[in-house]
Amino acid sequence: MKNEIVKKISIFGLVGVLVMGMLAGCGSSGDTDNSSAAGGSAESTDGKHLNFGCYVYSTSYDPAEYQNAAWDGIRHGITEGLFKFKDDLTVDYNLCDQYEVSDDHKTWTFHIRDGVQFSNGNACDAQAVADSLNRLYTVCATEKKSSTPETYLQADSITADTSANAVTIVTAEPYADITSILCFPFYTILDVGGDLTDAEHDYTADATSVIGTGPYAVASMDETTKCSELVKNEHYWNGEVPYDSISILFIEDDSTKASALKTGDIDLTENITTASDLEELSKDEAFYVSKTPGMRSGFAYVNFNGILGKNEALRQAVFKAIDGQTLCDVTVGGMYTYGPAVLPSTLSYDYESLVNPFTYDVEGAAKLLDDAGITDTDGDGFRELDGQKITLQYITYTNRCLSDFAEAIQISLAGIGIDVNVTNTDSDTEWNMMQAGEYDLCDSNWTTVGTGEPSAFLKNWYGGDNGSEFYVNGGGTNYCWYENDEFDALYDQYMSSTDLEERANLVIQMEQILINDCAVLVHGYYNSTFLSNAAKVTGADIHTVDYYWLSNEIAPK
Repeated sequence: MKNEIVKKISIFGLVGVLVMGMLAGCGSSGDTDNSSAAGGSAESTDGKHLNFGCYVYSTSYDPAEYQNAAWDGIRHGITEGLFKFKDDLTVDYNLCDQYEVSDDHKTWTFHIRDGVQFSNGNACDAQAVADSLNRLYTVCATEKKSSTPETYLQADSITADTSANAVTIVTAEPYADITSILCFPFYTILDVGGDLTDAEHDYTADATSVIGTGPYAVASMDETTKCSELVKNEHYWNGEVPYDSISILFIEDDSTKASALKTGDIDLTENITTASDLEELSKDEAFYVSKTPGMRSGFAYVNFNGILGKNEALRQAVFKAIDGQTLCDVTVGGMYTYGPAVLPSTLSYDYESLVNPFTYDVEGAAKLLDDAGITDTDGDGFRELDGQKITLQYITYTNRCLSDFAEAIQISLAGIGIDVNVTNTDSDTEWNMMQAGEYDLCDSNWTTVGTGEPSAFLKNWYGGDNGSEFYVNGGGTNYCWYENDEFDALYDQYMSSTDLEERANLVIQMEQILINDCAVLVHGYYNSTFLSNAAKVTGADIHTVDYYWLSNEIAPK
């Protein structure tokens, strides 16, 4: 375990130098002109400015590049979608103000809100919306990007009726509802200039060329100084934009974020997960802490093409050797609520009916391995399988306590003679390693009902697409290569049903299968937080669906 006292002292001593260096790199003092092709411009030193310290999930804002990039675009207030979620998970209109659906639920027509402009002043009309969505699908299909919009919505065509200012999406199959799907960050709308092949619109090359309709626009991004500079979108359609400029400081370490908030180097931050820091800030009236249970699960994928997937006894022993309750309550200081199911216990899927046959039992875990002939024959303290030492490759990243779970699990498994090599990397690299299958355990933290229901999340374990042309070309999400015919049949039934009670019962059955198969190592259910300087910032409340961070709700006092 890390020496927390030494760690905090060293971080506190360095935080001023670190953060001031970032601020200098961002030019947040207002001494420079931060004019941008995005159409905004930073005010002088008299302008209202916010310093926001957060974890960087991607250095791109292009929703076609990475899922993390799509999330960052909407979280940083740069991009928006046709619809958005309210905190009760109902769908609200956004860039779309009305829609119609055909009787067969395959033709959806969306009227685009009149008068909306991108941050560069161009009209966000039906043609621009259709071009943006078509570009998303085209780039992801032809360039095989990490983003997978086809996973959630299979569209046969997307066309614009310019006279009616409406976009029609014809789907490949009936959908009960696609308005909730269109809330997902993949489908945020960009100004792509109408040309899907023009190299000028290669957004992955330069984050500042991502033009959205959000309250802020990108002026600059500097990967060296770990900083992004935003400016007010002078053309914003949905109310006043409270800040003239925002410096986003990419801070990975939670204690560094906490120290920067306490010293005043930042005004706002997200998801401080060091329990002692969070407790201290919560008790101090100088800071406002907003917390919500949210809909996130933290878990580790199990690679079923690897040693864990191919050996059931080993997999079951690994699950039994981990004390999930203590990890949640003590190791991460209550930032997670423990549970073995993939969906949080707060959701309405009869969590109490689920049964976990692999509860914490170290002696039972060791017996499973002994009975399976997985023993330590050379006396080095670690077990072998088929004459080879077992070393599990565990990839993780430092956010939402995931690396803390990985390190604690490494220690737990060493106690039963299983060696674990933990690789702590950034989220984009981990995502690429996951897609390539370069792991035995792979950490993740998902919003489980990102489209209002769990079909997209549960598809992580759906084997029906494995091996299909659609999957091989990047359309699938089952990067753990798990296959269970009963699970797949239930999933297919779920996707074809429009009866809410039936769908809920099918979800419960699918969850139980995943538990029985030790298909996914669930850490627990995450509590999201937003923390701000109470004297300087107002409206900094974390939303249930945490796509929404920087908005015009957050303003200077």
